[in-house]
Amino acid sequence: QRQLVESGGGLVQPGGSLRLSCAASGFTLDYYAIGWFRQALGKEREGVSCISSSGDSSHYADGVKGRFTISRDYFKNTVYLQMNSLKPEDTAVYYCAATQFITSVQDMCDAAVSYGMDYWGKGIPVTVSS
Repeated sequence: QRQLVESGGGLVQPGGSLRLSCAASGFTLDYYAIGWFRQALGKEREGVSCISSSGDSSHYADGVKGRFTISRDYFKNTVYLQMNSLKPEDTAVYYCAATQFITSVQDMCDAAVSYGMDYWGKGIPVTVSS
């Protein structure tokens, strides 16, 4: 069964760090662009960061630039989102998604759910609170 599974979420204090992982099972991520998205309570799902299949192109939402870093490990078939200097407004359910064909990583991130991803993970909650 092909699926994406997120891990690494949880409760963290403001200013803290978390590293989210998006692991694929049943298929290889090598040929997929991967995106991290989040959905806060009562809000639409939004793009956080996206990375191309080759890893040479990435995009970040304005609100996370300089704090979050997306990376991929082809050997482990996993994509990571390192989140530093976390703020209460980062609280949301975080999802990873994969798609083989993109126009650009920015388009992928900006379009979020309307982009037509091949796979979505089930999501993992991140809560930033003191």
